[in-house]
Amino acid sequence: MASKPCLLRLQKEYQRLNKEPVPNISAEPRPNNILEWHFVINGPASTPYAGGQYHGKLLFPSDYPYKPPAIMMLTPNGRFNTNTRLCLSMSDFHPESWVPAWSVGTILNGVLSFMLESTPTVGSVEKSTAERQQLARASHAFNRKTALFREL
Repeated sequence: MASKPCLLRLQKEYQRLNKEPVPNISAEPRPNNILEWHFVINGPASTPYAGGQYHGKLLFPSDYPYKPPAIMMLTPNGRFNTNTRLCLSMSDFHPESWVPAWSVGTILNGVLSFMLESTPTVGSVEKSTAERQQLARASHAFNRKTALFREL
């Protein structure tokens, strides 16, 4: 169960995301669990991910914003393993580098930025540009087949 500061913060961040959307990203909490957010990254133009839709989730600890969330990708993309916690500076892998002022929008911008670079880390994979483009094309069918978006 979320602490009161956590609950208030996540509610406020959801309102902010609705007023000030993050380019190429949409996100919202599950209706029955504000600690689990699902997001979709729309592959930016001029990248191997162009045209793709990549579903992921954030799992917030009950004492957020004082501790970072776990971050997972659910749609194959050629950059991150699926259903695996990602080792990013803004994830629960690195609580020592967490900054409580970071928001859901900041976290998701960080995920997108990391997706577009090639630094290896726990949870990352290396695929060719052609493989990433093929996964971008396949992402829509994958998401429909697995009914990922119906989880929201």
